[in-house]
This record gives sequence, structure tokens and C-alpha cells, in this order.
Amino acid sequence: MKPIQVGLLGIGTVGSGTFAVLQRNQQEIARRAGRGIEITMVADLDTERARAIVGDQVQVVNDARAVIANPEIDVVVELIGGYGIAKALVLEAIAAGKHVVTANKALLAVHGTEIFQAAHDQGVIVAFEAAVAGGIPIIKALREGLTANRIQWVAGIINGTTNFILSEMRDKGLDFDVVLKEAQRLGYAEADPTFDIEGVDAAHKATIISAIAFGIPVQFDKAHVEGITKLAAADIRYAEQLGYRIKLLGITKRADKGVELRVHPSLIPAKRLIANVEGAMNAVLVQGDAVGATLYYGKGAGSEPTASAVIADLVDIARLLDADPAHRVPPLAFQSHTLVAASDALPILPMAEVVTSYYLRIRVADEAGVLAQITSLIAGANISIDAVLQREADEIGGEGSTQTDLIILTHETREGDMDAALAQIQALPSVLAPITRIRKEELN
Repeated sequence: MKPIQVGLLGIGTVGSGTFAVLQRNQQEIARRAGRGIEITMVADLDTERARAIVGDQVQVVNDARAVIANPEIDVVVELIGGYGIAKALVLEAIAAGKHVVTANKALLAVHGTEIFQAAHDQGVIVAFEAAVAGGIPIIKALREGLTANRIQWVAGIINGTTNFILSEMRDKGLDFDVVLKEAQRLGYAEADPTFDIEGVDAAHKATIISAIAFGIPVQFDKAHVEGITKLAAADIRYAEQLGYRIKLLGITKRADKGVELRVHPSLIPAKRLIANVEGAMNAVLVQGDAVGATLYYGKGAGSEPTASAVIADLVDIARLLDADPAHRVPPLAFQSHTLVAASDALPILPMAEVVTSYYLRIRVADEAGVLAQITSLIAGANISIDAVLQREADEIGGEGSTQTDLIILTHETREGDMDAALAQIQALPSVLAPITRIRKEELN
């Protein structure tokens, strides 16, 4: 049987890994796919570097559109990234009747609905396992392995850079800025780490997960996104003393009035497996009504781990190349005729309507009556307190300090009610600094 002909758009970290793994494991991959898979054309602006990677047997060009226009190419692998030219090239490849594999979570989170519709209209496949959690096959698990389940919630550590930073902050007791510089020096963080540390990268991935889990359109613009830049070493230390660890979680959850879609730091009980995922590793916890909780763990980035996911998509396409499009696994798990428009789908809930529990750190004057005043305001907002921890003043500012930290854990409450209570507490003269609020997820 004729091998699948693949064209790569971009041969950077993931592209070079894809080429290397295909070359190294070509016989085993061909046995699994039922036919060979060959990269026969590469487009990259740095043609000299590309030729050094792929050798003389692969055609190298500096124009991505030349790959798309080649009638011999069956599958286009987009590894350029971003929203701009990548979107145009993916849509052009689809229009040309090419199947597409992409690792571009930003593109799919923002423009996925348009791209999947175009692919459906052309009868081609858009595969994107590498777009979420690198080498962890979470897309296939949600779309196929858990297809019998009504998914209740998904919570994941889906950004390795932030998990590395938080692990280092906990292990070494250092503040965020210090650890970020070290992460950049070691290559775990980019020179411009904004997408990672502000939670945007995780939100792109959570948006895709949400669409697959609940059969709704991708709606990145409605996600609540918070990063880790405001976390202090003190909060990580206090959380540890209370039996929790702080992780940046991407969470999507089925609620009574819609779907939650949020990314933010969260306290997780230290006894949970996911709380013990350290360094740059990723993990995704899925709760289904039939299977219960399942955990998926592994490398969320890197050359060959991500290449593993790209090649898994290529194998799927090779297996399904001659199949009737109606018999293929839908990109978002639900058959296209059952999908609904964004206006008719379960709504993404605003954060004010989300119900969760909280960790509060309140810097206050060390004087009589302050604790009673604050707990009274919390109770007045119908928020139930789970635990209160008051630090000794000399732990905060040294001997003779007139300030202390109050640490309060609450039971579940509506975020809008917490917002109102915190506004009242912040206005008290005895509250000396902005209140730190971190959501708490039991993940039972």
C-alpha cells in the first residue's frame, strides 16, 4: 500500500522531534498504521537548518503554500503556532482537500469552530492530540476511551512552566520572581513567559478540553483566566501547613446552570495524586459518571513527547484515510449533526456564579477584636468558615511587630457572595494590605 505523504510546516523543536521519531520507529509505526508514513516535504524559513535536520531525501522549501499546493501531499502538519498565518494555512490546506495535524492549541481555542466546520464540509480530518498536554493522550481518552460517560468535571495541571515554578517555590521557599528567572535560565520558561505565567496557555487547552467533554463550541473568550504572578512564598508555606498544595489548574465542570471554564491557582489536598505532580510534568484528572476518577500523567511538552502525539494523529489518519467521513471519530467527540450553536449550548458561567471554597490571607493590625469583626462580615454574607489560622505577630514582622496574618478557609460558596464580603473586609481600617484569595478544590 502506498505510504502516506506528509508535509511539515515548520521544523523547530516539535517538527524535528516528529521527523526523528518517525525515522527511528518507522517499521513499528507502519505495522500499526497498516501503511508507511513518510515526511517528504518540509517548509521552513531557515532552509539551511531544515536540510541539516532532514537530509537530502526530503524536499525543503521556504514557502508553506508550496507544500499545500503539492498534489502528492496527503497530510499537512502545522507546527508554526499562533493565530495569524497558521490559521490561513490550515484553512487553505483544508480547502485543498488535505488532512491536517496541528499542535496549535491557541489556534483551535480561538478559531476551532470555524476550522472544524471547514474540515467537515471538505470531508477531511483535523487532528490535534499534541495541542493539549503534549505526550499525554488526553484528547483520545476523552473523545474515545470515556465515550460511554457523562463527564462531570475535568481538572488539569496543563502547563509545565508554571508547575515547575510552583514546585520550586514550595521546595525552596522562594518568591515567584526569583524562581521565574531560574526557570528562564534552565530553559523551562521562555524569554517572554506571559502566556504561561498568566494562565493563557492553560486556558487555551482547557477550552479545547471543555468542548470535547461537554459537546459545546470552543469559547476561549468566555474563560476565566488567572496566572501565578501574584502568588507569594508565604501562601505556599501556609497551604502546606494546612495540608494543601497550590497548583495552577485548568478546570471545566458541568454545573446546574451551565459549564464552568476557569484557570487559576488552586489549593488541592496534599493527599491527592495530582497534588504531587512536580516539576514540568502535566496531569489531567477526569471524573465520569460511570468510570469515576481517571488520572492521566506525563510530559506535557518537549520535542519527542509532543512528537509522539503528532505521530499518533498521523497513524489515526492513515487508518481512516479511505473511510467514509461519516464513520470517523468526530473532532469534538459528538457527531456534527448533534452539535449546537454557541447561542443554544450550555452557557459558560460567569465567575460570579461559580461555587467553590476559598483560602484567604488577610494582613491585619495585631489588635483585639479584628478577628471577630472579619468573621462577622463573612458570616453576614452567608459564608461558612471551615478553619481559621492566626500567625504570631513576630513571625510576620519580627519581634515587636504590630501586624499579623489571618488565614481563613471557607466552605463552598458562590463567588459573587465572596466578592461582596471581601469588598467589605478590605475597607476595614485594620486590614493593612490587599487580601489574597485562592480558590480551593477538593477534587473528590
